Amino acid sequence: MIKFFFCNLIFLFFLCLSAYSQIIIPEKVRQGIVIDYFSGAVLAEKNSDQKISPASMTKIMTAIIVFDQLKNKKIKLTDQFTVSKNAKNATRSGESSMFLVPGDKVSVEDLIRGLIVASGVDASIVLAEGISGSEEQFVNLMNEKAKIINMVSTKFSNSSGTFDQDNYSTVRDIALLSSYLISNYPQYYKYFKEKDFVWVRTGGNPIKQENRNQLLFTDDEVDGIKTGHLKDSKYSISVTKKKDNRRIIAVISGLPTMSSRAESSRLLLNNSLNKIDLYKIPYDKDKFKIRVWNGSSNYLDVRGINPDVIFINLPKNLKNPKIKMELTYEYPLQIPIKKYEKVAVLKIYNNKDLIDTRDLFAQKEITTKNIFFKGFQNISHYIWQ
Repeated sequence: MIKFFFCNLIFLFFLCLSAYSQIIIPEKVRQGIVIDYFSGAVLAEKNSDQKISPASMTKIMTAIIVFDQLKNKKIKLTDQFTVSKNAKNATRSGESSMFLVPGDKVSVEDLIRGLIVASGVDASIVLAEGISGSEEQFVNLMNEKAKIINMVSTKFSNSSGTFDQDNYSTVRDIALLSSYLISNYPQYYKYFKEKDFVWVRTGGNPIKQENRNQLLFTDDEVDGIKTGHLKDSKYSISVTKKKDNRRIIAVISGLPTMSSRAESSRLLLNNSLNKIDLYKIPYDKDKFKIRVWNGSSNYLDVRGINPDVIFINLPKNLKNPKIKMELTYEYPLQIPIKKYEKVAVLKIYNNKDLIDTRDLFAQKEITTKNIFFKGFQNISHYIWQ
């Protein structure tokens, strides 16, 4: 194992556990996680890998599949989908509804608002049927996407989040899903901030429904994402707040009331922003470089998930931190190496205490050298070692 230290960041403190001790998840929260969107750091968690019914937070994935279709120009916002009897009949008494009428032709954009703002079960089914022909086929797209996003503890069985034992997730996976949504669909993410939606329905007066995310009405810096409620998981929410160069995502579940859900999520977002700072350090190419033996290239650049910068979370008013970063990897590396293959680990120390690790990935493909150059390099190694 090769260890390479570089210590020019002594003014910084990376992901210190004492910082996170300042972010306490309220007792009323059964499952919860708080992440820093830009760094990916987990600021606090409680039963974050415990299985939950995601309820209407399922609709985040439904929206993502719709947004993919729009990005790939397979559908347009102005396209109209026909409301089936199945979409109407599938909405049980007491469930959220857009109040669609079978036979109606509704624009994709109205259905998106009905899905996100009104949280309509009927809207989710019409979108699923309009895109895939059936909700079952649409769910296949949802589960395929979950694998791409690396939601390892999630399975979807419907597009709306209605209760089903085969529709489950974790707050960690929902946080990952929420982060993916924000990163990949900036042109469509705006719908999650809308406070209300007026549906000019057929055969009746327009219906105005308000977003169930109460924080949208009390905090201008909150811009999403989705609430949920079922008997087994009680009240849940994936919520985010952006302030200056920071964005925090909190996902909580198991709250007894809507007001406790709003109170707990507000507390977690504000504490995360007020008690922890975010800094960034550009990658130094000379320091994040590994020597390769008998490869098509002598050196290999390595990077974290973000290829351009290391994001660092620091507790506010931290005094005299002493940071040391250690790049560790097996030498010689096994050839061939695929691009984006994990090849090293970055270890972060404060004084002698290991406080975090980050996986590093190859930035190019390395193949085996031909026999002539391999022999020449081996001879050079024995002469000069």
